[in-house]
Amino acid sequence: MSIGSATAAPVVILLAMLSAVRAGDEGRPPNVVVFLADDLGWGDLGCYGHPVIQTPHLDRFASQGVRFIQAYAANGVCSPSRSAILTGRTPYRNGVYRWIPEGHEVHLRTSEITTPELLKALGFETCHVGKWHLNGRFNAPDQPQPDDHGFDHWFATQNNAAPSHKDPTNFVRNGEPVGPLEGYSSSLVVGEAIRWLRDLRSKDAPFYLQVWTHEPHLPIETAPEFQALYEDQTDEPGVLQHHGNVSQLDHAFGRLMAELDRQGLADSTIVLFTSDNGPEGTGAGDPEHPGSQRDRTRGSTGGLRGRKRDDFEGGIRVPMIVRWPGTIAPGTVSDVPVIGSDIFATICDVVGIPLPDDRVIDGASMVPAFSGEPIERSVPMFWRTHISSPDSRVAMREGDWKVVGNVDLTRFLLFNLAEDPGETTDLSESHPERFREMTERLIRLNASVLGDGPDWWKKDASH
Repeated sequence: MSIGSATAAPVVILLAMLSAVRAGDEGRPPNVVVFLADDLGWGDLGCYGHPVIQTPHLDRFASQGVRFIQAYAANGVCSPSRSAILTGRTPYRNGVYRWIPEGHEVHLRTSEITTPELLKALGFETCHVGKWHLNGRFNAPDQPQPDDHGFDHWFATQNNAAPSHKDPTNFVRNGEPVGPLEGYSSSLVVGEAIRWLRDLRSKDAPFYLQVWTHEPHLPIETAPEFQALYEDQTDEPGVLQHHGNVSQLDHAFGRLMAELDRQGLADSTIVLFTSDNGPEGTGAGDPEHPGSQRDRTRGSTGGLRGRKRDDFEGGIRVPMIVRWPGTIAPGTVSDVPVIGSDIFATICDVVGIPLPDDRVIDGASMVPAFSGEPIERSVPMFWRTHISSPDSRVAMREGDWKVVGNVDLTRFLLFNLAEDPGETTDLSESHPERFREMTERLIRLNASVLGDGPDWWKKDASH
């Protein structure tokens, strides 16, 4: 595919990196599955304490691996957090600073090094299914598409399933529009993943499978069988649709895990599950328009402050569960802070690929955290969310401490998350020295990140 707006990562960089793969490792590396939900809140799963929503497959999955209770998306909105998962770089640094409208110039450039590119060079076969949302000109020759970032097979939409999760019409498979489909998005997406696992990949090669569902992002549409799970508790259409939508997602996830079992792949595959940001909306529905799409935004932050688009905890803290049989002890709960950009570094660590040394990699390997050990970070955890609340535009976390800054970096709040995960009490006056040091570091880090990326964001008054 010809790409006029991006510069390809030099092949020599990849070859040099792969020549440094640690010697002495024998045998086939583990397969990798990254399963990403859309707008799933930190409190939306049964295993994260939701009192009503039924998620038996994810609950079982959590009992088989490690459940992180302080996991974060790399951004408070979707496209940027996805770019960080693939590159290990904070979004403004890699250029995907905002959610990407259709036709927009922002895209994930091929000068970025992605996980599937590295794994392909190591002999992996690669597949992406589901939401893409890393370019504005989807399936067009002037911006990179999934295959330009290392995917052998892809089945995707630019942003949301349209007209809704039910019977979508906007999927593209390997550059060819698929046309109208029958069914619900997560089931269709997982169905394609299963078809690839069964019929399209080489069984002689390890694989990287990326499954990015649309559920439970608007426009929500839920199969009657999943709405029926909640009919004895409420007759509110919005609640039935939202809660059922999470169960619909859970059921699709369960199908994929069952397929790994069926093919005898579960023990040789590391599976990572997480969400791209916190839940949409007010959480109270839309009383003026019951049954409308806005009435279906019933996601839970688990009591945390803020929601999607905020850099308070409710906008960025998300579920994250990892299963790696033989390495992660079943039923582990880890309170080590981790972030979406860590997924890149973690996969490199797991398969034995050194991190690129020609650019800043913000993420760090989560492998120590799989057993509750701390992670050593060269770059603090950092967030800058486009179109966020003016009062929570940037944030940085070090240890238990988090500083949150406003849009022009003139006002800041300081929180101790170990004592106050709900961010109810500003400690800037009671801890003036820590407040000063963290504020200064945040300002320096913000300038470094903005200086590293392309100039797209500078033209956007809402940045």
